[in-house]
Amino acid sequence: MNRYFFLAAMMLVLSQLKAHEISGIISDSEQVPLEGVGVYNKTTGGYTYTDISGYYELDDVSVGDVIFFYSLGYENKEIIIEESQLDTKINIELMESAVSLDQVVLVSKVNALSQFVNIDVLTNPVKSSQEILQKVPGLIIGQHAGGGKAEQIFLRGFDVDHGTDVAIQVDGLPVNMVSHAHGQGYADMHFIIPETIENIDFGKGPYYAQQGNFNTAGYIQLQTKKSIKDNFVSLEAGQFNTLRAMSMLKIVEGEKSNAYLASEFRLTDGFFDASQNFNRVNILGRYHYNNKEDQELTVSLSHFQSKWDASGQIPQRSVDQGLISRFGAIDSTEGGNTSRSNILINHTKKIDEHRRIRTNAYLTKYDFELYSNFTFFLVDPVNGDQIKQKEDRTIIGVETRFDESLHVGDHDSQLDYEVGLGVRYDDINDIELSRTANRDSLLSRLSFGNTDEINAHTFGQITYKKGRWTFNPGLRIDYFKFDYEDKIPQLYTNLSESKIFVGPKLNVIFAPSEKSQFYAKSGYGFHSNDARVVTANSGEDVLPGALGADLGGIFKPLDRLVLNAAFWALFLEQEFVYVGDEAIVEPSGRTRRLGLDLGVRYQLTDWLFVNGDLNYAYARSTDAPDGEDFIPLAPDLTSTGGLTIKDLSNFSGSLSYRYINDRPANEDNSALAKGYFVTDFNLNYHLRNWTVGVIIENLFDTEWNETQFLTESRLFNEPQPVEEIHFTPGSPFFIRAKISVRF
Repeated sequence: MNRYFFLAAMMLVLSQLKAHEISGIISDSEQVPLEGVGVYNKTTGGYTYTDISGYYELDDVSVGDVIFFYSLGYENKEIIIEESQLDTKINIELMESAVSLDQVVLVSKVNALSQFVNIDVLTNPVKSSQEILQKVPGLIIGQHAGGGKAEQIFLRGFDVDHGTDVAIQVDGLPVNMVSHAHGQGYADMHFIIPETIENIDFGKGPYYAQQGNFNTAGYIQLQTKKSIKDNFVSLEAGQFNTLRAMSMLKIVEGEKSNAYLASEFRLTDGFFDASQNFNRVNILGRYHYNNKEDQELTVSLSHFQSKWDASGQIPQRSVDQGLISRFGAIDSTEGGNTSRSNILINHTKKIDEHRRIRTNAYLTKYDFELYSNFTFFLVDPVNGDQIKQKEDRTIIGVETRFDESLHVGDHDSQLDYEVGLGVRYDDINDIELSRTANRDSLLSRLSFGNTDEINAHTFGQITYKKGRWTFNPGLRIDYFKFDYEDKIPQLYTNLSESKIFVGPKLNVIFAPSEKSQFYAKSGYGFHSNDARVVTANSGEDVLPGALGADLGGIFKPLDRLVLNAAFWALFLEQEFVYVGDEAIVEPSGRTRRLGLDLGVRYQLTDWLFVNGDLNYAYARSTDAPDGEDFIPLAPDLTSTGGLTIKDLSNFSGSLSYRYINDRPANEDNSALAKGYFVTDFNLNYHLRNWTVGVIIENLFDTEWNETQFLTESRLFNEPQPVEEIHFTPGSPFFIRAKISVRF
């Protein structure tokens, strides 16, 4: 009898100790369910997010636990769990509010810093699509071809060129171009209308199973607006005959579906001595359906067209000798034109409260033609060294992901898993590198052919949370098939290679309190080589690997103060680089990079925000001897930051800076690319639904070089070539006015 009494008593005690759950719907003041709202247990550190129906379910909840509900742009809400609320539905209503740093909670996510950087995006909207990249701490961009070409990217001790080591996507649509006519991974983001950008998700290093090709230094994913609340029209005009007009207009507005049309038109002569004759047109049409129960669908159609002239990179001696000004040109016939049309479909199906399937499919038609002259009269002293790079590309792709949340044990731990499967096919026709004169005379073809490239992938990852610990192992497998048809030989020449890459990942997070987390990240990633390199080298070094690790932490000592720090290392294997400007293959060798990232975000008052990031990288070639192991153009110190005011007596604006120090331009550091410190400013005044403002680039009219290269060139009247720094000057003081209206 005593034994039965003891067992009954134990069962009663265990039932009281059993962990419970809460669930419910979170909606706004108009009872519209909200997706992506954070639900955080301050007592245990557990968290979840609402799905497309506004539904949430949080495990491991006990009496007395403090549950926090938060979302950017809404007032925070907090409840203390009572016994009667355990294992019940708790519906929550959130009220709209100004964006604030205390609306973001530090949770045990692998890329938690993205949540805080989105404060920068919402409080200080970007003025161009490429500028959004510089919201990523430590990332610097530079333009060197008249504003129509994709920008050069620097991150974590990499001269990423135009995207070789950073994977970029927009709403699941890949931006990077494989085996591109100009450079591997070419990422032209000018087809994105900046006002449509809603948030940014990023991660540094090759630690993320859902990220594949080009994810070595990091990845960036942009999400654009599914719908708009108001119609919006804006007009900008400024120096150098600059004009920009854009609009976002609602077409359909219903309870479950809506549609809008966004457009952008920009033209400018630019600040160079020779007019850029730049023009760009963007159009985006989007339809969005959400039944607020179990299904969401977004269909997007977009088209981008751009044309420009460029002054190119000029040698320092031409300025020193007074032949041209800093904004002059040696060959004023440089420039190009490009276009991109996209069809994108995103679909989410909620199977039940714990399972969902997400699919995105896309079709892209892309054209590119670029004329450049880097060496002037070095190769051809009569006609000059102008080259043409051209291609006609079609991209087809699809990816499907399935994820599920599971109860583990007695609701005292959480396990989520995700698996994905996808394929991308690039059909690139008439990919060309030719020597030309005055853009219309074909002198000779250096490279000409057709490329077909298939990338199929699958991945799986688990996120297991137990107490204050989170474990995130993952595995990704990529299959590549490269085909190159060389059209220069008279005989039919078609080369083909294939390769598989297996990339394991492991991330561990420890969150001792709601104010801090420590993390260790590790992973093995890659970027593919150009198909012309792969086939020319008989499949050697097709997918050079990148092994990386991060050790760091994020801290929130105050509700409106966030600090972050990380030590990191990244090692790249031997690779061959296809030099698109010369149609040759160069080995780059193995490299190692070590670094430190530091950052701060502080909201001093309701209206004043401060942010700053300092990033150091030590980049060296592994196989080269000491003193000759510098990596050309790899920055070792960069910094960005600024002050932002929002909703201060109808005023908003910012004062921001970007800094990059002197860096080696060659392997022995005997030539330097000069660093710079540039400050930008904008100020807006809001009166009811109208806004007037001013935008100033390079507020203090600093003389700076935006991009620099060590190049051997020969001017028309020179008997011998000269190797020295060639540069594209950065913008001088550049002011434009803006007026916009919402209705």
